[in-house]
Amino acid sequence: MSPSLRLAGAPLPLVGRARAYVCGITPYDTTHLGHAATFVWADVAARVLRRVGVEVVSCRNVTDVDDVLDAAAERAGARFDSFAAVGQFRFDRDMAALGVRAPTHEPRAHNHVDGVVALASALVERGAAYERDGAVLFRAGQIEAPEAPADPDETSSEAPWPAADHPDDALVWRPATPGEAAWPSPWGDGRPGWHAECAAMALTVLGPAVDLHIGGADLRHPHHTHQAAMAEALTGVRPFARARLHVGTVRVDGQKMAKSAGNLLLVGELLETHPAAAVRLLLLDRPWARAWDVERGALDAAAARLERLYGAAARHDVGAFDGAAAGAVMERLLDDLDVPGALAIAEDSGGDAARTALAVLGLS
Repeated sequence: MSPSLRLAGAPLPLVGRARAYVCGITPYDTTHLGHAATFVWADVAARVLRRVGVEVVSCRNVTDVDDVLDAAAERAGARFDSFAAVGQFRFDRDMAALGVRAPTHEPRAHNHVDGVVALASALVERGAAYERDGAVLFRAGQIEAPEAPADPDETSSEAPWPAADHPDDALVWRPATPGEAAWPSPWGDGRPGWHAECAAMALTVLGPAVDLHIGGADLRHPHHTHQAAMAEALTGVRPFARARLHVGTVRVDGQKMAKSAGNLLLVGELLETHPAAAVRLLLLDRPWARAWDVERGALDAAAARLERLYGAAARHDVGAFDGAAAGAVMERLLDDLDVPGALAIAEDSGGDAARTALAVLGLS
């Protein structure tokens, strides 16, 4: 029987290999705890699958063509690409400290602009997109959108294009404004739309479909909806993603962690006062899809629990039952990445069960 991971109650049977697309960062600022949550959970999903013999081919993009990035680079008096490279270096340093393994592929949007032009041309040819005044718009208003999330933090936004036929139609390509980085296209000099960048990178690296589509809950719609719909309209392969891992929003005092809110907890600063494994455990010791608040003392509590787990792992095995407990840890992790359930078994049973949990969760 092939190993099967269950996510959100649905099985994801796999034979030999899993293709995972992880929505990466726009490298214009320092990594905060909300960013880190997505990438730590993506890393755990890959570790669990590798533990049961599945090869994971992961693609984590870098959105280095973006209006926010351009504005930040201009304020710093730097070129967008060099500014992004510095941001990417800092992000990679934080991820390495947290034990997040490097992805198999890490495409950068500026290297895939030709792919977006090809995507736009093909969508226009298929009647799934249209040109307006130098922009190419995907007919997203015709697709069935997912049910709106009850939590307003679990949605992303993009201003409607003024000349669009429908307010939900999504930019595949748009004209550049003066001073922006621009690339040639059949519709004039311009730059890719956000959703189209991810669609082009995923199609180029992983092909017409993926097994896991991973990102923060706020990327569920419209970003992932439109990215998937563009890919499906191009290839005819449905669904684009067999399963999705939308990681719950990290909040402070009930407000989504964001630079605009001024409530960031920076990974680099947390690592100055606490072990990296404690920060990682703080992010993992909860259901992956649930939004949560970082409470005062939570990181100290995570560090204390980590010490208990290390103590449990140092205990002697208890004979035949220990192997069963280690197996139970993996059963919990394969059932919707139930980290709290796996850790409860590990702490109670100790020995091989605790060592298994610590290794698979990257807490060793």
